[in-house]
Amino acid sequence: MSPRAAWRLESLGFRDVHVYAAGKADWGAMGLPLEGALADRPTIGALARTDVPTCALTDRARDLRERLGEWDTCFVVNEAHVVLGRILASELSANGDARAEEVMRPGPSTFRPNVSVAQMLEYMREHDLQSAPVTRGDGTLVGLVLRSELEAVKVTARQSREEDMRVD
Repeated sequence: MSPRAAWRLESLGFRDVHVYAAGKADWGAMGLPLEGALADRPTIGALARTDVPTCALTDRARDLRERLGEWDTCFVVNEAHVVLGRILASELSANGDARAEEVMRPGPSTFRPNVSVAQMLEYMREHDLQSAPVTRGDGTLVGLVLRSELEAVKVTARQSREEDMRVD
């Protein structure tokens, strides 16, 4: 919260008050809950698949093939879980000894948890993406959103609105 709000709460007797100087936009980008008119809109952070495979820079390609299982992507992360790169299953080299840092796509585009489903779907359609990584403002991995799942949520929301508008 702002310094003014923190001081006001302290003046009202609250003792465990923290200043959050980065602001509301950063708060949302960290995937923290919001209030107000936009709080009820579906966001990609709530829909991100958290079971997406990850690996370290030094992991070998042969190990990654096993780890991917049904997934078509793996994110290269550091010890703090910050995304460093992305590896597509189709790009794993025949050389099983190749390290993740040698085959990864460095610095992939990522999206914040507070991006709306509608905004993300529009972007994914424009760029023909089937999935997109979701990270917090500090770069840590939240998960992966799948276009098919976002489209399903969008259809369900539209059907719900249409049912609410029907008069019997």
